[in-house]
Amino acid sequence: MPEIIAVAKPKKSVRVPPLSAEEALGLQKIVEKATMDFEGLFDELENALGMLMIGRLVGWKVLVLIHNKRSIRKYEQILGIDIRTAFPEEGPLTQKSPAYALVKKLGAFWKAVSGEQKLENRRALEKL
Repeated sequence: MPEIIAVAKPKKSVRVPPLSAEEALGLQKIVEKATMDFEGLFDELENALGMLMIGRLVGWKVLVLIHNKRSIRKYEQILGIDIRTAFPEEGPLTQKSPAYALVKKLGAFWKAVSGEQKLENRRALEKL
């Protein structure tokens, strides 16, 4: 019987567009204002700033899969943004989220967000 050999797929080359000077300045202003105005636990500020930086890369749909509603609201308040207007629905690195790829295939995005559809490793990112 012939042996089956798995052939590795070539890695996708994804180009993340650089920020324009205007976009970089906008992010800098959000970071500085949030930092100056913030009172509370430092890790909450750090998490909010991390969401700000990764949001443009993965999009708001991946963010709502990996964070609960309360965390999203808290981070939006810290940053003074609404993720649905601040980030695209999908970013250039959305495909790094296996959970998002699965819910997209199943057509069950909002069920996954609400918890009706359970997902394992919803916070995992894969190497491209």
